[in-house]
Amino acid sequence: MKASYNKLFKLLIDKKIMKGELCKRANVSTTSLGKLVKGQNVMVDILLRICDALDCTMDDIMELVKDSPKDDATIK
Repeated sequence: MKASYNKLFKLLIDKKIMKGELCKRANVSTTSLGKLVKGQNVMVDILLRICDALDCTMDDIMELVKDSPKDDATIK
């Protein structure tokens, strides 16, 4: 399984918040935000700060998606 942060970026669009503004509000580095854009792992603390800044829950900013069969083959 992988984490998808597409919900976060949709929420930012809905709230008309730029990524740079989110970094300031949540005290998150641009490097961490870049990891979210790429769907890479980030610490839970970062996700919690984002949730606090956006007044939302983790369910509002991320979801778990199953790996595709192609991804499963590369793991073995």
